[in-house]
Amino acid sequence: MTTTQCTAPHVTTEQRKAQAEALHASISDQVDALRHSDQWRAFLDFARSFHPYSLNNLLLIHAQYPTATAVAGFRQWQTKGRQVRKGEKAIRIFGYSTKTITEQDDTGTETERRIPRYPILSVFDLTQTDPIPGTDDHTSPAQRLTGDDDHGITDTLTTYLSSHGWTVSREPIPGDANGYVDPATRRVVIDSTLSPAHAAKTTIHETAHILLGHIDENPRTYLEHRGLKEVEAESVAYIVAGLTGFDTSTYSIGYITSWTDDTTTIKTAAEHVLRTAHHVAEIHSPTQHHPA
Repeated sequence: MTTTQCTAPHVTTEQRKAQAEALHASISDQVDALRHSDQWRAFLDFARSFHPYSLNNLLLIHAQYPTATAVAGFRQWQTKGRQVRKGEKAIRIFGYSTKTITEQDDTGTETERRIPRYPILSVFDLTQTDPIPGTDDHTSPAQRLTGDDDHGITDTLTTYLSSHGWTVSREPIPGDANGYVDPATRRVVIDSTLSPAHAAKTTIHETAHILLGHIDENPRTYLEHRGLKEVEAESVAYIVAGLTGFDTSTYSIGYITSWTDDTTTIKTAAEHVLRTAHHVAEIHSPTQHHPA
């Protein structure tokens, strides 16, 4: 029995750049299409139902539950059709209320004054809850990838990251996060429950965070601009995967859409995204082989 090995046709640097630019341009079109769908409207209704937390509370949430995506109180979750699982540890944040007191001056005149109060509240992340049976789930417009083919991405990027002092591991990650980067220990962790396809896409995403310089920013700056950072990293993942013939749109487009209010953000980040995508693509395929 003989085996014939197929070799991919040669792709020039210019052709690769043109492909990357076309893939990036398609993101805006797909984001716009999703925004006009019933699926997106249902997700927005869900997302807008959350209380907007202050930056200080966001930092508290991040410190206690780094992978948190959406938080609410125990009863608030029930009104959203979800139930906090028994035994889940609460995330502690500061609430805000005022107490009105009446004061009397030396002349006997009474005046009212409001005193701010900051009670400690207990909230829980989305990933600490389960849908209540019989309710619709509109928690995310992104669908995890289920394929068994990683297109050679995982090993290639793992080797690259290892050569630059990073360790890459597959571990169970509590909550809904697919992966994360820990700059202090120079670790990249990919959730062990992901399919090979989704693990590959996530590896590109986390590598992009590193190459884009996101890990060099302090936590406050990152949180203030997290939407842009996530749009950039996932756009890189979508483009690099697309250059290998690997379509991640069922996840990437919903993910990108959920992190940006309009396509301006996508277009603004274009130069940064494309430059990083070219870099990662070269890592994944430093040379192109073709028949003589």
